[in-house]
Amino acid sequence: MAAAAATAATKGNGGGGVRAGAGEAGGARKKKGPGPLATAYLVIYNVVMTAGWLVIAVGLVRAYLAKGSYHSLYYSIEKPLKFFQTGALLEILHCAVGIVPSSVVLTSFQVMSRVFLIWAVTHSVKEALGMRQRRSILSKSVQFTQWNFLVTSNSNCLFWIQENVQSEDSVLLFVIAWTITEIIRYSFYTFSLLNHLPYLIKWARYTLFIVLYPMGVSGELLTIYAALPFVRQAGLYSISLPNKYNFSFDYYAFLILIMISYIPIFPQLYFHMIHQRRKVLSHTEEHKKFD
Repeated sequence: MAAAAATAATKGNGGGGVRAGAGEAGGARKKKGPGPLATAYLVIYNVVMTAGWLVIAVGLVRAYLAKGSYHSLYYSIEKPLKFFQTGALLEILHCAVGIVPSSVVLTSFQVMSRVFLIWAVTHSVKEALGMRQRRSILSKSVQFTQWNFLVTSNSNCLFWIQENVQSEDSVLLFVIAWTITEIIRYSFYTFSLLNHLPYLIKWARYTLFIVLYPMGVSGELLTIYAALPFVRQAGLYSISLPNKYNFSFDYYAFLILIMISYIPIFPQLYFHMIHQRRKVLSHTEEHKKFD
């Protein structure tokens, strides 16, 4: 599973990966495309996903203009981000039924890694803090370095200011990288299915990852790192012995392993994409000269 989180970067989990997704025939070889009905469905799917990520982009811009600050912009696009990123699970089904010529295993790793970061880190750590919060205040025995508390006995009420992982700037870093990447990627698939791919979109898909990929990976790693102290003190998703299954699991250690897995995988994938860029764009230039 450590590889899954790292491959999140490949798919634009950091920005601009080369994942073969809905509507994209992988590799240099030409493969037989889907039938008319499957093509129509894939076009609709990719158009909807493009529109969804555009909604997220517009939401970010509007929230920034309204607030005048980039801090905590995640909350303005939290629901559509969860919806459309989770909607990418359909891409695994596309591969499984054969309407997209991509590896089911590879696509599953890449899609699930994004879903994992959204739900098991960014979302779940917030929920764990909410449950831990009451015990922390009442016992006054647990302190989180990223929490600020203002406690008063007035009217027997407790007030506090909470700063959780969703407020981290690193979350915005990977969200921006994902958003730009997915708008380009789904547009690329849509126009490819329609056999009318503008060079600008092709160029953007195989060029912007140079910045978006490291940007997304950095955001992901920093977000997981920011979640570690919360996960450790709340015991989130951890299973301790003894229990009837005689099984233990340390989610804190698991997240550290995920972060370590980025070290060998990131350079390989990044330079692979650089190679793909040279091959694809140089091939396009040769066609232009020939024409």
